[in-house]
Amino acid sequence: MALVALAAVAVAAVRIWTGIRGGTQGRTTATIASTGTQTGAAATSTVVSTTTTRRVHVRPPGPPYAVGIQSEQIVEPASPSVATGKTSAGAPARILPTQIRYPASGSAGGAERPGAPAAMASGPFPLIVFSQGYYTPVSAYSGLMDAWTRAGYVVAAPTYPLTAPSWPGGPNESDIVNHPNDLRFVISVLMAQANNPQSPLYHLVNVNEIAVAGQSDGGDVSLAVAANTCCMDHAVKAAVIMSGAELSGFGGSYFSGGSTPLLVTQGDEDAVNRPGCSATLYNQAPAPKYFVDLLQDGAQSKQSSLETWREHLQPYVSPGPPRNYVARTSTAFFDYYLKNDRSGLLSLTAAGGVPGVAKITTAPQVSNLGTACP
Repeated sequence: MALVALAAVAVAAVRIWTGIRGGTQGRTTATIASTGTQTGAAATSTVVSTTTTRRVHVRPPGPPYAVGIQSEQIVEPASPSVATGKTSAGAPARILPTQIRYPASGSAGGAERPGAPAAMASGPFPLIVFSQGYYTPVSAYSGLMDAWTRAGYVVAAPTYPLTAPSWPGGPNESDIVNHPNDLRFVISVLMAQANNPQSPLYHLVNVNEIAVAGQSDGGDVSLAVAANTCCMDHAVKAAVIMSGAELSGFGGSYFSGGSTPLLVTQGDEDAVNRPGCSATLYNQAPAPKYFVDLLQDGAQSKQSSLETWREHLQPYVSPGPPRNYVARTSTAFFDYYLKNDRSGLLSLTAAGGVPGVAKITTAPQVSNLGTACP
């Protein structure tokens, strides 16, 4: 891709984002001054004032953080056959509206805060790029993404063309074959912005610590970028695949070129993404890898299509113990592989899960959980 195009997008983002830097870059320091006087015995003596400066390092605030949120429109040059819009110069492009959540200054409680000052003193922060499922808006996953942000991550979530429910004329799932390239482009643009002193992401994002996460079709896309020779991005250091699968339409081969560390989550009654799909990709993946079996109730054969869809999304979008467990486990996974904090994930795996909610394992193989992958 052209560096000029990346630079143009980075500059455009600076115009969209306003005021989030909210103070001095870098880590907080405090300066303490002490003043002394010195007088002589003679009446003609003068008073000399001396000042010494002592720099005291103050520990920057840590998690949980408030959640700041901003949006930008990433414009990806594309061929006319897959374009969904145009660049400012009129060339064909794919338009990727992207929400960016970031640790913000202030109290950690409450709702997301559009344009809030970023917690620059505590940065830079690792980056997670999240991909939503088919026909599901990015906003449906706000609870999960907010949990990651509160834990000290910048979370970017693009809306892919043609598969969002808001797309004019209705979605077209076949466009998924273009999404791995979209995801890679988003990552490259955010990295360029993080290295640009004029960008709000400068000193906010750690370009050396990047992960991808996705649910359903978004899990397929994230897996391709993490572990498929068609689309692998070596900037990605870890991946969370939530009810995802290997998709032959991407081409390439899975895991033959290696893989990032993987956390795979799957509802055991999911009739949209069958448990066997997650079991298959997990079994093929090299270690380190973790499998979370989300325990659901209800018989697949007795569900309506709407109930089936809700069962597919519920552990990731609905408040409650399953989503809490996904948030806790995925955060601990990111902490391990992006922050080198091993304690949380080791504790969770040692516990083996939560009765009635989920099981977690690092076994080399898991069963197909009662269903094969179509």
